[in-house]
Amino acid sequence: MKTSEIRELSIKEIEERIENEHNFLFRQRLNHAISPLDNPLKLRETRRNIARLNTILNQKKSELKQAKK
Repeated sequence: MKTSEIRELSIKEIEERIENEHNFLFRQRLNHAISPLDNPLKLRETRRNIARLNTILNQKKSELKQAKK
């Protein structure tokens, strides 16, 4: 998911996406422990997507705080 796409989402939608990505990462790790994944770089990509989502979520929250002051 691209950064520009994430910025268009609301805070609630971003939080839902983070939860979904965490669940997906957990299942991928579990599957990888049982049998190797075809593309283990998907683990890295998922972790980075979570980090990207968290970063933009924090930016949106701080912008919201600044607007309230």
